[in-house]
Amino acid sequence: MDNEADEIERIPVEIAYATPEKQLIIALDVPLGTTAFDAVVLSNIADEFASINLETDPMGIFSKVLNSKGRPSPREYVLRAKDRVEIYRPLLIDPKAARLQRAASSKTSSGK
Repeated sequence: MDNEADEIERIPVEIAYATPEKQLIIALDVPLGTTAFDAVVLSNIADEFASINLETDPMGIFSKVLNSKGRPSPREYVLRAKDRVEIYRPLLIDPKAARLQRAASSKTSSGK
């Protein structure tokens, strides 16, 4: 008799997370119908990074945030073959403020 688990169709996906010190992409095969959130849990990537909070950290698919605002949430989004789920870190500084700081720094360093 065939094992039922062998009959479940599986798809390849990747789970990605990065800090300035360490980057990790975990490739795994998940059952068809798996959500982005469930794949992240299955990957055990949170065991590699103490900073990951699966309940609050934003997630996306290829830089498109899953946010329930026009796109499904990570718990709703059903993965497709070769999707890459990305877990995003909170911004430490507003991008506009960072640009202003860089511009001010370049003006002072160039003597202007």
